[in-house]
Amino acid sequence: MESPTILRLCGIRKTYPGVVALEDVDFDLRRGEVHILLGENGAGKSTLVKILSGACRRTGGRIYLDEVETDIRNPKHAQDLSIRVIYQELNLVPYLSVADNLFLGREPALLPGILDQAAIHESARRLLAGLGLSIDPRTPVKTLGIAEQQMVEIAKALSSDARIIIMDEPTSALTESEIRRLFATIRTLKQKGVSIIYISHRLEETFEIGDRVSVLRDGRLVATRQIAQVTQSELIRLMVDRDLTEQFPKQRIPPGEEVLRVEDLSRDGAFADITFSLHRGEVLGIAGLMGSGRTELARVLFGVDRADRGAILVRGQRRDIRSVRAAIKLKMGFVTEDRKSEGLVLNLSVKDNICLPSVPAFSRLGFMRGRKEQQAALGYVRQLGIKTPSLRQRVVLLSGGNQQKVVLGKWLCSNAEILILDEPTRGIDVGAKVEIYEWMNRLTAQGAAILMISSELPEILGMSDRILVMRRGRIAGEFLAPEATQERILEAALGSYAQA
Repeated sequence: MESPTILRLCGIRKTYPGVVALEDVDFDLRRGEVHILLGENGAGKSTLVKILSGACRRTGGRIYLDEVETDIRNPKHAQDLSIRVIYQELNLVPYLSVADNLFLGREPALLPGILDQAAIHESARRLLAGLGLSIDPRTPVKTLGIAEQQMVEIAKALSSDARIIIMDEPTSALTESEIRRLFATIRTLKQKGVSIIYISHRLEETFEIGDRVSVLRDGRLVATRQIAQVTQSELIRLMVDRDLTEQFPKQRIPPGEEVLRVEDLSRDGAFADITFSLHRGEVLGIAGLMGSGRTELARVLFGVDRADRGAILVRGQRRDIRSVRAAIKLKMGFVTEDRKSEGLVLNLSVKDNICLPSVPAFSRLGFMRGRKEQQAALGYVRQLGIKTPSLRQRVVLLSGGNQQKVVLGKWLCSNAEILILDEPTRGIDVGAKVEIYEWMNRLTAQGAAILMISSELPEILGMSDRILVMRRGRIAGEFLAPEATQERILEAALGSYAQA
């Protein structure tokens, strides 16, 4: 017997000036089910979530809760209706403690105006422990890593008596053990009758925790299926409206000359004694658990942070990379793991973001050459397939996959020959991933060298020529691609692999 429907959307439509984001979308959610929502970046998933969360108003259509027509007026009203959202882009106050974030706006009080700090901390401790977290509730959120912040966001949503929880890419920054804990929590919530709308680009998660799946494409609902009655290849075809013949279209070419060498590089508290080389035409993958020192290494290589010891050689010459500007002059580029806060200037246009690292190339006698900028930016928008109404569109209004393409475009525009890619496909759909992999192939074929950091082992295995594994700030293993397996990489990352 089917569970009762608690949420029903009928003919939902949302338009912006010149753009139809959603067109005639029907969707329903049953009590105690996980309904997966899939679609490429820009398919309309985020717009649908914003309507349900009260962040934006629909242009047309109807919303029913428990078969009663409802108008979700604003985020506070959505919360009053027991709808909670866990956003992919974290929604925490960085300078407040974990406990303060968990109960912000609904803190227990001893007297009017006097908070019950003991109760807040104890409740926070129980919530975190329920997710298997040992975070001190008094810890300022800004001192936590992205994965820990993601778990705090999840705990925040679970801290209230939500009937409907919308999870937007909740595992994008989590380790395998954290994902397992999250899935266990989801199963517990289902048993309690909580309903979950789950958005993810990791299709394997669909089959692990989903009951039903709906696919959006170009703002329209194209299919709703029972999980047991659909295959992964069918879902991909529904999402992208074409067959993807290969998920990792790696093209292997003979490596060329060495362009980057790192010798005994160390940064106290982050990593120690790192030695490796990188060659033209090569993709060197770096795997490892969260906290293994991968991102910290990338930041030092690109001049964001300083090393305490060791040497960096670029094209055979020792370089003291003291700043990002120095790295750019050496024809290096860095696609950061957090595109929102580190990779883009969100309120600038697509054109300005693409051209930003290359300002000297577009200026003459102190004046910007606007037409040259325009032509260059337009070229990369076309080459990368960036979906934007115009070059003047603010990047903050683009989907996640198109934002990631803008980040890649700015380093292509700068003619970077050494590219550091930190989680280059995090939070983007399968079609956009393949497009980025194909661009990696083009770049290496042209002689670029790529250092790719990724938490997704299939991506590391599918796109790397060599693989380094980091553990606790040190290199714990090195493999050529043909000899590498997920098991061997995990053994090295966990410390159970003895290097030959």
